[in-house]
Amino acid sequence: MSQPKNQNLSPAEFDRRSVPVDAEEMMWAAPDGWKLRLFDWRQPGSKPRGSILFMTGRADFYEKYLETFNDFRGQGWNIASLDWRGQGGSGRCGPHPHVGHIEKFSIWVRDLADFFANWKRNHPGPHVVIGHSMGGHLVMRALAEQRIHPDATILSAPMLAPAGGGMPEWAAEAIANIMCWIGRAKRRAWKVSEKPLEPEVLRQGLLTHAAERYADEFFWFSERPELRLGPASWRWVERAYASTRLLRNRHNLNAVDSAILFLATSTDELVDHATIERAVHIIPHAVMKLFGEECAHEIYREVDAVRNEALRASFSFLDRVAPAQ
Repeated sequence: MSQPKNQNLSPAEFDRRSVPVDAEEMMWAAPDGWKLRLFDWRQPGSKPRGSILFMTGRADFYEKYLETFNDFRGQGWNIASLDWRGQGGSGRCGPHPHVGHIEKFSIWVRDLADFFANWKRNHPGPHVVIGHSMGGHLVMRALAEQRIHPDATILSAPMLAPAGGGMPEWAAEAIANIMCWIGRAKRRAWKVSEKPLEPEVLRQGLLTHAAERYADEFFWFSERPELRLGPASWRWVERAYASTRLLRNRHNLNAVDSAILFLATSTDELVDHATIERAVHIIPHAVMKLFGEECAHEIYREVDAVRNEALRASFSFLDRVAPAQ
């Protein structure tokens, strides 16, 4: 069921459970013909501050971030978001509709590079890319491989490496390799939690302290059931660790030419914080805004005090590195 659209209320009144009335929802066809769902919300008139492309995390969909889109739009930005191939409204890459499967992360990197080129031609600069969690990993891959060149980048709790849940990375990768080898590559790697190998951990506690924002996700599942996606496949886990090695290449990180703001949480249980710290020290134009135990993984969907601080850091960063042209 399609939801009524927002009537562009002030930020304090913004309805997180309604798509803005003047935003467009459409499909974008990748060069191989795969259709990815696109959200495009432009400023009225002809002189926006610039354009932002927001790439969400694993199992996400753009409706979860409508409130954040509104915050950036309130600063004068056009904002667009693309559901990754295989999740949200962009179909599925495996046989199970609620298992997040991909054969290679490079497929996603190619989709991002192809879409970025098209988006940049059709949206005024400066051009900014924001990536959350797995989206941050893939944005970082595209930057490190010189596939995209935004004027500025913000990475929110980027999954540069998955958290091992107390298990050494080599052991977690070995388990994933074995599961793929015995024919379970497309089967789910865990049950209810977002944390592999620890299914008893409560999901909300890993993601956000804001119960009302957490509940938004389930509202959208009831209104648009096709968005629901559960655990990742074992192939996803195996490929995530393989892709992580590429993001630890010092030469590639040192060649990144975009200014980057990392928003990170030192107590994040879903991504490895040490890998983020290392990347910040290697990338030439990188800075970090660090949160502690007051903040879980979904920084832009946290309680007001935390997310407002993250937004202020984001706006200040963009004022410095991507001023209006």
